[in-house]
Amino acid sequence: MRYFIELSYNGKAYHGWQIQPNAISVQEVVEQALSTIFRKDMSIVGAGRTDSGVHSKQIFAHFDIESQIDVNETIYKLNALVPKDIAIFNVFRVNNEAHARFNATARSYVYKISTKKDAFNTDFAYYFKPKLDVVAMNKAAELLIGFKDFECFSKSKTDVFTYNCDLRVAEWKLVGNELHFYITADRFLRNMVRAIVGTLINVGIGKLQPKDIINILASKSRAEAGYSVPAHGLYLTEVVYPKSIKNYE
Repeated sequence: MRYFIELSYNGKAYHGWQIQPNAISVQEVVEQALSTIFRKDMSIVGAGRTDSGVHSKQIFAHFDIESQIDVNETIYKLNALVPKDIAIFNVFRVNNEAHARFNATARSYVYKISTKKDAFNTDFAYYFKPKLDVVAMNKAAELLIGFKDFECFSKSKTDVFTYNCDLRVAEWKLVGNELHFYITADRFLRNMVRAIVGTLINVGIGKLQPKDIINILASKSRAEAGYSVPAHGLYLTEVVYPKSIKNYE
């Protein structure tokens, strides 16, 4: 039987989601907790890979087990075993073919920029002192919609078969003393969101014009795009699945 786990985590202490040979990851911690509960080696498959230091407000993973489990008891035990910077929200049964990564139809991120120095927010938003032209940044963000090939924003030497993404949302909003960049697509390339944000910041400080985004995309060159902003301002906020994954009867 296959089950999905819904969880969140503060990424500060972890080298991303995926298991690393010589570094702690969220996947490793959750697998260890599951192995303790079920007294056997357990493995999980996540909805995607987040980089070292990136946070997640919602992510899913799946695991397989031979018999039906008590989901409420499993949630309770998982939360008792994982550290305080990981929280398990839900465990639910899905059909045996449901896949946490491949069945996701949309993923959403938010990147947070602090426009005012805040001693209590240093781990959760990127403090950027220069004034930013948000109108210009949103004009540039709008131009991203409609493009498919985002190779210029991808980390080099990545093992993907295509650089195409269906980008559906890309916009900036002022939230108190923070600027939030909201972005949604069917999939994302490695480092893509952080590279897009760094490029849009260059628009915001006048280093680039909004229309320059078109030439950067056409170049397919990472060297033409902006810098990669720090990981601690980035949050995976939502992963969407078709309702049919719960059809297991």
